[in-house]
Amino acid sequence: MRAQVLIIDEVHESMAQGLEALDFIVVNGSTWTKDEILHQIGVFEGLVVRSKLKIDAHFLQQASALRFIARAGAGLDLIDLQEASSRNIEVFAANEGNKEAVAEHVIGQLLSLAHHLHKSDREVRQGIWDREGNRGWEISGKTIGIIGYGHMGQSVASRLSCFGSTILAYDKYQPVSRYSAEMQDIFDQADIVSLHIPLTEETNGMVNDQWLSQFKKPIVFINSSRGAISPLPALLLGLEKGQIQGLILDVLPNEKIHTWSEEEKALFNKISSFPATLFSPHVAGWTNESYRKINEVLLAKIKAYYTA
Repeated sequence: MRAQVLIIDEVHESMAQGLEALDFIVVNGSTWTKDEILHQIGVFEGLVVRSKLKIDAHFLQQASALRFIARAGAGLDLIDLQEASSRNIEVFAANEGNKEAVAEHVIGQLLSLAHHLHKSDREVRQGIWDREGNRGWEISGKTIGIIGYGHMGQSVASRLSCFGSTILAYDKYQPVSRYSAEMQDIFDQADIVSLHIPLTEETNGMVNDQWLSQFKKPIVFINSSRGAISPLPALLLGLEKGQIQGLILDVLPNEKIHTWSEEEKALFNKISSFPATLFSPHVAGWTNESYRKINEVLLAKIKAYYTA
């Protein structure tokens, strides 16, 4: 009997097509409720997810036939990897599929902040022609700390090196073949810091007042990884103290803006009142091209798993 794969999130149509070409029966459960998914997950050998729900131990206990989970994206923080491993369930991520998108987005936001492009565009539309007020600064000659040197970090570093910047790359868990540095080097020398690390128990809340106080110079801080790594109270304090002179966020600790409490709204409003801040709605890795490439990466990994 042919194995069945359940897709529970909206993904590019090429995913279903590719799975069918690998002889799977594909079921689209993107409109199913959590209860419906839990009720039927026991018959599926594969699961394709983005971020619809948390794949925890309780979920996996119901997935008695599951052999693989394909995460259509990079982060795996919503999946209980230890429980999956104990049940011999392979978990595939697609970091390779959106690394170019993330790199271009990070650099685009950095250029916009450095040259006031977002600000000057709004002003010119309003009939304001303020050249001196929009005098920018150059990335060339700056020292850029890349924290996390996986697919994303490497892609960002390789592109930023063309700007005539000094790159310092640090990764606690894997060797850095190029631009290798210790974290202390980044604390001592960095003008710009970009995070490319997963959300784990270790990194949750990592960017706090004590962490920021170790930088010898004010920094431009960029987070395109996970919002919980850099809680907003710490970022506000860093802006107020002058430890952060520019802030670029593609992610927030709570991205369901409609659920924000009055306290959360007030906190964000204080941060966004600083002129050198720039935000985007968790779209760094979300381009037309990466939408398709993510599937190509996952399908190749699934095929390799079944033909090994």
